Amino acid sequence: MREQILEALGGLPPPVAVFLIAMLPIFELRGAIPAGYALGMTNTVSIYLLAVAGNCVPILPILLFLGPAERWLRRYATMDRFFTWLFRRTEAKSDLIRRYESIGLMLFVGVPLPMTGAWTGAIAAYLFKLPLRLALPCIILGVLIAGVVVSLVSEGVISLWH
Repeated sequence: MREQILEALGGLPPPVAVFLIAMLPIFELRGAIPAGYALGMTNTVSIYLLAVAGNCVPILPILLFLGPAERWLRRYATMDRFFTWLFRRTEAKSDLIRRYESIGLMLFVGVPLPMTGAWTGAIAAYLFKLPLRLALPCIILGVLIAGVVVSLVSEGVISLWH
């Protein structure tokens, strides 16, 4: 399995692969941390730090540039449909944020369920017009929490296999 993952990632060194997987929407920490173990990494702290760092990379660009990008791209019918779909889906999953704002955003990102990571959290912060000074630290704290949860679950699964 390790060879298949490495081949799919173009032969990248495992630490680089973990960092890059964590940057990707959908995979984020939930994919990067288990991938670190699957790639033969054994230091839980290193895997955690690489995954958290990679998952934090897209947050600020999304918070800063989603608005201008949306306004510019909505001129095209296909992109208008995409943003409408994306924002409806994000809002449907964002009751916690709607109710508790910044603390809800941190919890939303921190609970590692499908479609609740840093990407969706940053989009939700934009949709609910949370100021950058609140959104950024709350999303980062959520990523730190999610990383701990995913690391603990991954460690537990690995200990069951051995």
